[in-house]
Amino acid sequence: MQTASLLCSSNPISSPQPSLYTCRPLIASFRNRLSRSLFASSRLRLSLNRLHGHCHGLSPLHSTATEEMIQASKNVSGFVAIGFVSSVHGLQGEICIKPSTDFPELRFCKAGRRWIRQQVSGKETIKEVELVEGREHPGRKSWILRFSGIETMDEARQLVGSTLLVEEDDRPHLEEGEFYTPDLVGMRVILKETGQVVGTVVDVFNTGASDLLHVMLKSSVVMPNGSGESNLIEAGDSGPLVWVPFVEEIVPNVDLTRREMQITPPKGLLELNVRSDERSKKERRQLEWKERKKFQKRLIAAKKKLCEMEQQHIFHGFRYGGKSQKSLLADQIVSVNSKLLQQALQDIEIASKRWSITESLTGTKLVRNRLRISEKCFTPHTSEENLGANITLQEKALHLVSKGKVAAVLDMSDHRNQGKEYDSGLAFSMSMDNSETSSLQTLLCDDERFVKVENRLFVPLVLICPADEINSMEKLFASNNYFGFDPEKVWFLKEERLPVVSSLLEQNRHKILMKSPWEILQSPVGSGGVISLLSSNSIVENLAQIGVEYVQVCHGERYIGGSSLLLGFVNAMEADIGVQIFDDTEVMEGGFGMIFSMDLMKKLTRKMNKLQFYAIAKPNSHVELVEKKWVNVDPSSPNSYEFYSTIFSCLNACSLDRICVMEITE
Repeated sequence: MQTASLLCSSNPISSPQPSLYTCRPLIASFRNRLSRSLFASSRLRLSLNRLHGHCHGLSPLHSTATEEMIQASKNVSGFVAIGFVSSVHGLQGEICIKPSTDFPELRFCKAGRRWIRQQVSGKETIKEVELVEGREHPGRKSWILRFSGIETMDEARQLVGSTLLVEEDDRPHLEEGEFYTPDLVGMRVILKETGQVVGTVVDVFNTGASDLLHVMLKSSVVMPNGSGESNLIEAGDSGPLVWVPFVEEIVPNVDLTRREMQITPPKGLLELNVRSDERSKKERRQLEWKERKKFQKRLIAAKKKLCEMEQQHIFHGFRYGGKSQKSLLADQIVSVNSKLLQQALQDIEIASKRWSITESLTGTKLVRNRLRISEKCFTPHTSEENLGANITLQEKALHLVSKGKVAAVLDMSDHRNQGKEYDSGLAFSMSMDNSETSSLQTLLCDDERFVKVENRLFVPLVLICPADEINSMEKLFASNNYFGFDPEKVWFLKEERLPVVSSLLEQNRHKILMKSPWEILQSPVGSGGVISLLSSNSIVENLAQIGVEYVQVCHGERYIGGSSLLLGFVNAMEADIGVQIFDDTEVMEGGFGMIFSMDLMKKLTRKMNKLQFYAIAKPNSHVELVEKKWVNVDPSSPNSYEFYSTIFSCLNACSLDRICVMEITE
């Protein structure tokens, strides 16, 4: 059974007042932040470490309670925005509000006067309302409020898109060392050592570890560089923008009365983010215009493809929301791999099934090119005694690697829960295990299990991971000198995802589901997505141009160590595919290690129909446009299909005599 609740009205949605100041009060110190996460260091912090040896130990003693913003317009003077009304809740006139305050319990639970700001007939109005009660909405990062005199859904619907205000004088008192962001914006920034005014604070941002001041320097500023000399920073009329960490060691004095702060920047800090692009303003604008035109062409092509698939409902979001939301929808549309989606829709009638490695490799029992080897030999630098006659395979592989003939693809996504049929008993117990991602640094630093350091400059490397981990991966590599790999030969790719579609046919089609009016509901496609990623990003073509003959694809630490033996075996047998399997494959579901010849990889990327997709029935919440109103649909049983593909379906593209299997025994 499905239930529907009103999400927003049919009128074009008024975007909430944008939060220019998004920093929150700090809880943990900078040092603790760095120790908690391997990937926490930003470019700014890394640069500071190089410039000033002790900067990584700075304590963020300043913090900002910034989410309550004083509005500057004459109509809103004296008020503070604390949230915006996102939707109605239920039938009794309650509303859902997205908070923009650091004090939600105080603002939304304590009854009393509040004010509503909204657009009426094109004019901004403010009216007083009486808050009766409020409570947190579990799991939704929002609050449910009830106002006096608002008793029905229709009355509550009139408030959707409006902003909730309180009086400025009602702001809570802050602790010592805490400041409201609006009080910092506009302050003069002065060098404590010389008394020179260097710029003005124009904004404040939160990075998780400490707040950052966005400072606009004066158009011509002489900066001491810490070595007894001075640098002259030249800029236009407005001056360059630089980042200054809002910590006591760098900003020791803040004078709210005089509207100024003193800073003691470490060597090179103020020059750190000054624009180094020497192109003229006209040239930069021309480049931006070309990029926009290129994106528009891609968007038009993507929309045409979706129209051919009768999925025009995706475009409804363009009639609602603000510029940023419409831009998000455009990005989502362009990112859809329509060719892969069409193939998945064609395969949708195939019964859904979770395929293990053993089931996928049933046909390999007929393969004559087989090699059985003990797991104790399953390391790249095992002893000659353990390898025995297989030492020649090891030597062949190491020779190919040293000559730049092999590329490595590491799939860091989690495939274990993908392709699994829905089980209501397990629906809320599945969780992402990031142990493989967190151990990547250990793996790359292990010369005995991965490519030898002296050979890494010659080995192209492709890393595939979820979109929210791409930045962390890039920072990890940048901060470790790319672990010896050539930065020009390292690619970071987001795992392949496809839209989730309705399980019921609507007008002879499976309808793409929407997560919000501006977001397409998508799910990872599994290990088979590796092939499409290498194809759509032209990586196979690039690898072929630099002389790569074999592509090693691995997922799971257990499948990396012995890849050199498999590579040597494939080369010796002149095969196109090499597969390694363990005796206990059933407990290693989700891991794989394969070698592809470049000839076969080119064939696979040209003929994506060799991949087989399975439609997995699962329940997914989504939104729909019903009678010009967006409603939220929360199913209690499977209502959609997620597409899944395994990389082992590539075996169908190759004859048995061109396949090698390496079995690892205990």
